[in-house]
Amino acid sequence: MSTPAELEFTGERFVPGVPGEIVYEHVHRYAFARRFATGRRVLDAACGEGYGSALLAQVAVDVIGVDVDAATIAHARATYPAGNLAFVESSVTSLPLASGSIDLVVSFETIEHVPAADQQRMLAEFARVLAPEGVLLLSSPNRPEYSERRNHRNPFHVHELDRAELARLLSPHFSETRWYRQRLWLGSMLRSEAHAEGAELWEGDHAGLAPAASTEAMYFVVLAARSVDSIPLAEPALSLFSDPAETELSRSASHAREAIRLDALAGDRLAALDRQTLHIQHLERLIAERDAEIRRREELESAHRAESRKALDEANAATAEAIGECERLQRALEAQERIIQQRQSLRWWFVLPWLRVRLAWMQLWGR
Repeated sequence: MSTPAELEFTGERFVPGVPGEIVYEHVHRYAFARRFATGRRVLDAACGEGYGSALLAQVAVDVIGVDVDAATIAHARATYPAGNLAFVESSVTSLPLASGSIDLVVSFETIEHVPAADQQRMLAEFARVLAPEGVLLLSSPNRPEYSERRNHRNPFHVHELDRAELARLLSPHFSETRWYRQRLWLGSMLRSEAHAEGAELWEGDHAGLAPAASTEAMYFVVLAARSVDSIPLAEPALSLFSDPAETELSRSASHAREAIRLDALAGDRLAALDRQTLHIQHLERLIAERDAEIRRREELESAHRAESRKALDEANAATAEAIGECERLQRALEAQERIIQQRQSLRWWFVLPWLRVRLAWMQLWGR
């Protein structure tokens, strides 16, 4: 026979093997339901993976698990074969069961997955298939506590209810109800070895003790019937669920160890950051000193360039003046050379006697 395929845990339905508080919440409800299922014909509405139907089948005469998802029903059939257990693909708003054929309807965490317009139809179907003395055991998240106070939204919940809204939906079909408030609880347990029935619950500290007040419900678990006579007399005042593996305590201890480890790691990181901060501050001081030195050198270089430009301008002016003087001397030399060349020419020797006579004549007449 082939091994049934494992169902993926999506958060919409509980799958065995997923540890933690979800185990406590879901398995506890079925453990609580077994006292009402003993020797009865039971319907597990929206049975999901099938583990709860199998738990009920251990004490019930017959159990029928219905779920709208075909793959989930196929998995349940392959995983939990039993002679008094059947799984049927069906919607909870249209059950393929005869009227009055069921003694106990179990519907855990179903109603919030049904649209508001169909929630009354679902409860009407439960009432139809129940025998006149039959009872309904239903759970529903308490919207003010489950969603609003925690600012939480479950994407699989279509329409959540508060206590008053759930009571109004139940009242047309079930005149008698017993309400239980379910939520996770951590405390200390003293259990009698001789007696299992009866319970007391205390709260307080070293300064004083008092009977524990009723806590707000994370989930309401409602036992509903058409008459008070249908509700069993052995209704418990308190039901506790124990996890032998103490997975939540182990997880809390693991979280504490991880918190200590992370705290030590954070301390190391902070110390490293402090060292890095000191190193960065040292580098910033070096950079500031470098920038100051660069500015000082730039100022010196700027002053040097200004002095160099001034000296260059003065040198250029002196050079220009020298060039001008050279040019004047050059012109004077050239004029002198022309005079010398003219005096050395042959014409000069012819002209020279006449110039002397003219000069003497001018001197004679000038007297």
